[in-house]
Amino acid sequence: MCGIVGYVGHRDAQQVIIKGLKRLEYRGYDSAGIALLNKGLNVYKKKGKVSELEEYLKGKELASTIGIGHTRWATHGEPNDVNAHPHYSSSKKLAIIHNGIIENYSSLKQELVNKGHSFTSETDTEVLIHFIEDIQENNHCALDEAVRLALTKVVGAYAIVIMSLEDPNLLIAARKGSPLVIGVGKNEYFIASDATPIIEYTNEVVYLNDFEIAVINDGKLKIKTVEDAPMTPYIQKLEMELEAIEKGGFDHFMLKEICEQPRSIKDCLRGRLDSQSGRLVLGGIREYVNKLANADRIIILACGTSWHAGLVAEYMFEEFCRIPVEVEYASEFRYRNPIVREGDMVFAISQSGETADTLAAIELAKSKGATIFGVCNVVGSSIARASHAGSYTHAGPEIGVASTKAFTAQLTVLSMICLIVAQKKGTITDQKFHEMLVELENIPAKVEKTLKLNDQIREIAYTFKDATNFLYLGRGFNFPVALEGALKLKEISYIHAEGYPAAEMKHGPIALIDEEMPVVFIATRDSSYEKIVSNIQEVKARKGRVIAVVTEGDKLIPDMAEFTIEVPAVQETLMPIVSVIPLQLLSYHIAVMRGCNVDQPRNLAKSVTVE
Repeated sequence: MCGIVGYVGHRDAQQVIIKGLKRLEYRGYDSAGIALLNKGLNVYKKKGKVSELEEYLKGKELASTIGIGHTRWATHGEPNDVNAHPHYSSSKKLAIIHNGIIENYSSLKQELVNKGHSFTSETDTEVLIHFIEDIQENNHCALDEAVRLALTKVVGAYAIVIMSLEDPNLLIAARKGSPLVIGVGKNEYFIASDATPIIEYTNEVVYLNDFEIAVINDGKLKIKTVEDAPMTPYIQKLEMELEAIEKGGFDHFMLKEICEQPRSIKDCLRGRLDSQSGRLVLGGIREYVNKLANADRIIILACGTSWHAGLVAEYMFEEFCRIPVEVEYASEFRYRNPIVREGDMVFAISQSGETADTLAAIELAKSKGATIFGVCNVVGSSIARASHAGSYTHAGPEIGVASTKAFTAQLTVLSMICLIVAQKKGTITDQKFHEMLVELENIPAKVEKTLKLNDQIREIAYTFKDATNFLYLGRGFNFPVALEGALKLKEISYIHAEGYPAAEMKHGPIALIDEEMPVVFIATRDSSYEKIVSNIQEVKARKGRVIAVVTEGDKLIPDMAEFTIEVPAVQETLMPIVSVIPLQLLSYHIAVMRGCNVDQPRNLAKSVTVE
């Protein structure tokens, strides 16, 4: 959550920061603020989106070559002007921006209140900057040393950037559990939560690690640990293109990202799969293939959409690899004393690679001797670095808060891992292996064909845009798709929706069905086809309104359903990559028709970096 931008150099800091905040607004949009050194240390902040901050700044003298900015997803304190970042220290000589949660802020605050400090906001962040200043004054030390000492006392997660009235060329940044990247330009430095605000200016970056402090002063970058050990900055080159983070003529990032899926899946397969030669290679797991093939158990840890991808993977691995799989909510994993053994293989799935719950879960699993495989989209992300091995999805930047292309890319990567392990283990025939490679290779074209149903799906959306409830039902490999379809609708249209295994409908949800209830069936032709046809009849008998996603050429279901959406035939284990596409489009169009903010749905953020 929360987007962080900092700049020091020769450019107009305000322009760099505001543009950067717009690119990071997917991380939070409850409020926005900026601090600049301009005839003093001046803080400007407003409730609402970055555009409202921009409006507030009009007519103000903002000339400065150093500054920090923040876009907030609220944790401590309601979204308002006062709780917005940046926050001043007691003397107003320091300003801070922060992403994360300081868990012991209450005890720190009480200690400071006893010393005479007063606070204007309800945030944990204001407590932190007061604490840092208090240490600096009492220890008569430099600001970077005060930050270091403060962080040894802080419990929780943080990515922070601090600037000082008394040091006009100084920015101090630090991280633990929340992402922070430093862009290295010519006589200038950029700091951000991810690379999207930086790529326009430089492709050279340093990813800050946990418990590291970066001190940028007089054009030089120094990094040290919280234990005061100096570190050598490791500069990496970004592969990202600027065009990838622009809308490119689409009304919304979400629609752009839905439509990018043929290309993003192809990018995911590129250099890894060649069906003609029977080649399937994932360099990131090469050293661990034997270990995976001999695993007694696979545990999948994820949240949200990534958890749904994990459910599909469970079906795949058990089908082809014959390895028991458990799919866990990462947010719950740590809190029930889970049984993790040496030799367990743990997959951590996360688009951002920064999901705090998933990070915490894999650290627990690692401590018990498990091997961690990361499946992430963001290069250099925390989960990628905390894993023993893994694979990037190469879906490109995903700006829309509701995940779309990341989901299909995750399924693609997990399918490839599954096939590699099955081949190594000998649980898949050569013929079947080759068939699956051909199927995977053809997936981008089939997704592209499915996207051509957009106009038809828009018409269906118009029929149901005013519905108050939706039910999504699927069986087998399509059950996780039902969950994902329901989640998409909830996230961006605010319509209550539930996903269920179709057979479970009789065990409760069927009570909800009446002539007003839209029921979406993912009913493609697979091993449970006859069963789901029976489930459709049960809904029809109770006057439910059926929308069915079916395989092209289906003759039976169109006679039962009010609306049918025909998708190309795909081998059933890979069908979720295709069958989810109509559900993404349906959610998108309903949300647009309801006047919802599709890319920035209320109360949500793209990268959940707090537990």
